[in-house]
Amino acid sequence: MALDTATEAFARLAEERVDHRFKGLPPDADGLTVGELAAQRRNLFTDGFATPVLALSAERLEHNLRLMETYAARHGLAFAPHGKTSMAPQLFRRQIEHGAWGITVAVPHQVRVARAYGVRRVFLANELVDAASLRWIDDRQRTDPDFRVVCYVDSVRGVELMQAALRGTSRPLDVVVELAAGAGARTGVRTEAECAAVAAAVAAAPGLRLVGVAGYEGEVPQATPERVRAWLRRLVALAVDLDAAGRFADAEEIVVSAGGSAWFDAVADVLAELPGLSRPVLKLLRSGAYVSHDDGHYRKLTPFNRVPEEGALEPAFRLWTQVVSRPSPEQAFVNAGKRDAAYDLDLPFAQVVRRDGTERPATGISVTALSDQHAWLRTTGEADLEVGDWVGLGLSHPCTSFDKWQLIPLAEADGTVVDYIRTFF
Repeated sequence: MALDTATEAFARLAEERVDHRFKGLPPDADGLTVGELAAQRRNLFTDGFATPVLALSAERLEHNLRLMETYAARHGLAFAPHGKTSMAPQLFRRQIEHGAWGITVAVPHQVRVARAYGVRRVFLANELVDAASLRWIDDRQRTDPDFRVVCYVDSVRGVELMQAALRGTSRPLDVVVELAAGAGARTGVRTEAECAAVAAAVAAAPGLRLVGVAGYEGEVPQATPERVRAWLRRLVALAVDLDAAGRFADAEEIVVSAGGSAWFDAVADVLAELPGLSRPVLKLLRSGAYVSHDDGHYRKLTPFNRVPEEGALEPAFRLWTQVVSRPSPEQAFVNAGKRDAAYDLDLPFAQVVRRDGTERPATGISVTALSDQHAWLRTTGEADLEVGDWVGLGLSHPCTSFDKWQLIPLAEADGTVVDYIRTFF
């Protein structure tokens, strides 16, 4: 893809008109372009934004981007952050500017989004057996030498379907054998013998080229540091064995890839043990949730908790809501619910209360349940809360926060909104 085509795609984001499609934005901004609204640098709290509204911290986002860039470089890792966490081209661009090798995605639609906004390298962490999507990728790779997709394979049947769709191609699709994280885990080949059979099937498929091995340690059953490292050593051993068998003879480099946002320290440690192979090795980390981090699931599990000298990620999301009912001293309701807040792992966390321009800690306030458009708050005698107050909620699991908001204000600490992040789910 020509650079100017991607530039035009980003320009169109700024030219999109603000209207009823984008919740939380000021009603009086209707008709402005996103670029015009951003140029006004409105304040999130005083310039017409409606609750609920999700905001992404500009300072914390930048901190997280820099921290993971430094971490990957320090440990000799290439980095393809999982874009399905955000599906936000502006964040793809920021991550690549901060050293990312490419972007990881999960489904063909996401490949198309990444491609449309100039991403040159895409790691598709799934076996792709949809013929129409395979042909689309093949067409783009054949007409653009700089565009590369690397895809999982985890079955002989999958290899057969992929080869049928790619028959006659002049540029094979790069694939990596996915090793399952264990019995009962999610996708992937369960045994090393089956991995060898899949690799042999790839060798017999001229439309495919085997370039490595991969998997996701976050699916290791009853995960502990010891169990995760044991599985990662299986992954490394698989790469060594397939290389010894000559299965990477056509590869320019051997990809060994793992890494979510809970165990990337283990990935760094074990991939450092990888012995020399017949080709240069691309040690590819795929953590994605780091970009916004969170106040729940990943904050508890981040490897930086285990290795504090590496630094610390910072939660970058806050969902601003408003108290719309205070029916008793023990109960209140704010106007955000399942349509607005991530809730698949943990409920939101009441963090601050804002009244008349002043913020204070949300002492004595907790979220106990979510309805479609309400959060249920339990309040103790310490809580100072009344109808009309803004309540800032921290969120758990960023993967299901981005998908609920199509246009997210990027706000500085004082509330100044400096940009708007467009998502495509």
